[in-house]
Amino acid sequence: MAEPVIRPIREEDVPKIHEIETLCFAMPWSEASILHDIRENVVARWLVMEGGDGRILAYAGMWFVLDEAHVCNVAVHPDERGKGYGRRIFTALIDLARENSMSMMTLEVRRSNAAAQSLYHSCGFLDVGYRKRYYEDNREDALIMYREFASEENFDGANEK
Repeated sequence: MAEPVIRPIREEDVPKIHEIETLCFAMPWSEASILHDIRENVVARWLVMEGGDGRILAYAGMWFVLDEAHVCNVAVHPDERGKGYGRRIFTALIDLARENSMSMMTLEVRRSNAAAQSLYHSCGFLDVGYRKRYYEDNREDALIMYREFASEENFDGANEK
């Protein structure tokens, strides 16, 4: 089977993305919200990882606000976890932010999501604070994580591979 490719999202991907969204998150984005983001939100950038069979394996999105890239979503289809796809799509998101001259990236992640936090830490993100009772479904806190690019001339990217 062909190696998965990472590419920009297309409108026809939205139903597949929404299906993964509902499998992965307690509070999924609606199909209409995803479509609005890619059609009308001029600061939105979404990537998908597509398998050789055309199946969407993972996706990630962010918003460019001034010189900051804010990660709004990262997900891997539950059947495809453990294959390194989360790291690959997230690293592609980081590369896209850097290519677009963003000076930093931020994100929120559930305090209980140790797997995601481990990935983000391994990609150079630092814990910088909490948003108390951020998630509406269970009032869980969000960990705020951040990575600065401006001072990374010596960053060798070893943790990103």
